[in-house]
Amino acid sequence: MSHSPPPDLRPYHFELPDELVAQEPPKRREESRLLVVRGGSLEDRSFAELDTLLAPGDLLVVNDTRVMPARCWVRRASGGRVELLFLQPGPGPVEVMLRPGKRLKVGEFLHGPDGEQVELLALQDDGSWCVRTAPEPLALMRRLGHMPLPPYIRRAAVPRDLERYQTVYAQPAGSAAAPTAGLHFGLGLLDRLAVRGVALASVTLHVGPGTFRPLRQEDLDRGELHPEHYLVPEATVAAIAAARARGGRVVAVGTTSVRALEAATPAGCDLPVAGAGTTRLFLREGDRLRVPDALITNFHLPGSSLILLVATVLGRERLLEVYGHAIARRYRFYSYGDAMLVLPAPG
Repeated sequence: MSHSPPPDLRPYHFELPDELVAQEPPKRREESRLLVVRGGSLEDRSFAELDTLLAPGDLLVVNDTRVMPARCWVRRASGGRVELLFLQPGPGPVEVMLRPGKRLKVGEFLHGPDGEQVELLALQDDGSWCVRTAPEPLALMRRLGHMPLPPYIRRAAVPRDLERYQTVYAQPAGSAAAPTAGLHFGLGLLDRLAVRGVALASVTLHVGPGTFRPLRQEDLDRGELHPEHYLVPEATVAAIAAARARGGRVVAVGTTSVRALEAATPAGCDLPVAGAGTTRLFLREGDRLRVPDALITNFHLPGSSLILLVATVLGRERLLEVYGHAIARRYRFYSYGDAMLVLPAPG
């Protein structure tokens, strides 16, 4: 799989065979493979072994956002079909992406098969639309929606994806893409982790579809990403402080959990402040993560903000070595693919 990244991203470019892009999830969540990165060592393990790789007193911080069935199809009065991707859950007017969108007009109404309506209120500078729906957005999605599988999954969403493209601990609806590192956790593994003495805490970061697209030169020049909304609860801040007090490690599950934790942490501090906010935080090599000690993450697109975030932990050269190992050992990539666990170096 070849991409043409901007000049500043060419050092993060690699060739990925198309057949390694996972098109289906494994039969069971925990059957994913897990590449353990610990200093200079690499271990090929199974995600089902995660409870043996973490220690009593460690803390997992997960992103509990719920993926909306955000992709819907409606029709213009002329009969033309329009694909609609919700970017927000509502209620009230929300932002959506519409395709094809060139001939659409402000004030136009789009219609669902059972009387649903989408009123086009305004075209935004970034190409998205502000719309008002009847019924409210989440109710309309429950009627018409399909899971918004990323474009590199080259098939239509099926009923199974409603469950598998969702974490088992998902709570508030608001994401247009899954926090994919969390897809590997089944209820059985969570139970084993609890028995092991590994604690669990959550943050919420509603993932936008832009998270998985390759970066543009203007993103690099600006040093900011698309805005995403997050919440860090008081209980999670307390859990992080307690883990550190007992000598445990804070293990972030996914890049979205990292972004929520780091966005909520003031300059000069190493503990987040509880509360909600919006972040454009862009983490890359040279930045230092202040909250997580370890990271669980999937294998990401070359030239994406996600792979640059992982470089904050591994550095570019080590990151490309790890990805080379994963490709040679036929790990599965991207949303429905395998994972890696990055632990602090021994000693």
